[in-house]
Amino acid sequence: MGSDEKIVILGAGFAALTAVKTLRKKRFSGSITMVASRPIFSYLPSTIWIPSGLRSREDLEIPLENFFARFNVRFFQGSVTGLDAESRQVNTDQCALPYDRLLIASGASFIKKLPGIKEHAIIPCDGIHAGEQIRDRIAAMDGGSIAMGFGGNPKEPAGMRGGPVFEFLYGIDTLLRKQGRRDRFKITFFSPAPEPGKKLGPKAAGGLLREMKKRGIETHLGHKMKGFTENSVITEGGEIESNLTLFMPGLTGSVWLSESGLPLSPGGFVVADKGGRVPGFNNVYVAGDSGSFPGPEWMPKQAHMADLQAAAAVKNMLSDMTGSPENHHFKVELICIVDSVNSGVLVYRDMKRAIIFKTRLFHWAKLLFEWIYLRGVR
Repeated sequence: MGSDEKIVILGAGFAALTAVKTLRKKRFSGSITMVASRPIFSYLPSTIWIPSGLRSREDLEIPLENFFARFNVRFFQGSVTGLDAESRQVNTDQCALPYDRLLIASGASFIKKLPGIKEHAIIPCDGIHAGEQIRDRIAAMDGGSIAMGFGGNPKEPAGMRGGPVFEFLYGIDTLLRKQGRRDRFKITFFSPAPEPGKKLGPKAAGGLLREMKKRGIETHLGHKMKGFTENSVITEGGEIESNLTLFMPGLTGSVWLSESGLPLSPGGFVVADKGGRVPGFNNVYVAGDSGSFPGPEWMPKQAHMADLQAAAAVKNMLSDMTGSPENHHFKVELICIVDSVNSGVLVYRDMKRAIIFKTRLFHWAKLLFEWIYLRGVR
């Protein structure tokens, strides 16, 4: 499909890469510009393996030069500061970039409002450096208390990411057992939700809590968060002793969106339909964690969902170019493997069913998927 239109994609994560591949697969031969702070793809799902030494920064940060060359993509290094939708320009800290079609795939940001969160808690999915911090802190500890938990966005149920916390929780427990020093550590899982993990399916929450009990992991559930200190997690239900705190706060949209003029959800994300179109802006689309989409409360913000949304948004974008708009909708589907370094639990959920299944083979399946995906990026 030939076109003189200029497409600008914000971000260099899962949704952005899938959008590029879908555009070229659908024979779009026009200009594609990707905007990001670095020409690097970070495979964040595998940061869970950094504390155990199974993965390192070098394994998970993939330079994108080859990807850009293969798919004929222009890379623009910069940070987005705003949007002028009327003149069709993206404002960055470098200059303004014109576009004909814009795909927002720049991810979400963490809500860091709780007192002490920046000083006394590590956010596990805040980048490769977070996994390295966790690795180094655990290696330096002779024993003590470790507290891990997650929160949500009170204005938007979908604005949360709890799955990786369970993986860090079980992975660190497994690591300490392999090292023969688990008995020197007290591990506590905490969450303001009384049934954490419920998004994974009706049976998942109970299964996750049973696994914690089996591993000797204590729980502190159903109490609103108040803040963090150097040696504790403070909740309305009391304090949790903690020498190392891992906390995944709720998600919201990027800061620049508040001045973009785009329609935003109560939780701060770009409002979109089931095909990634932004209402009122016929040349702006969104995919991945940046968007607020119609669907069930359990609809995940995860890589697989971002891929599905990006593919649908691109198909709609291309149909809009022809002047004969089609309605491509993404499937709402949750697929993940909750890994514990030497085993894994497959969790699948769609609009009709929820399945959970555990076997050691799923650990290797997760490794295989990583290898296949990164091979395609490299």
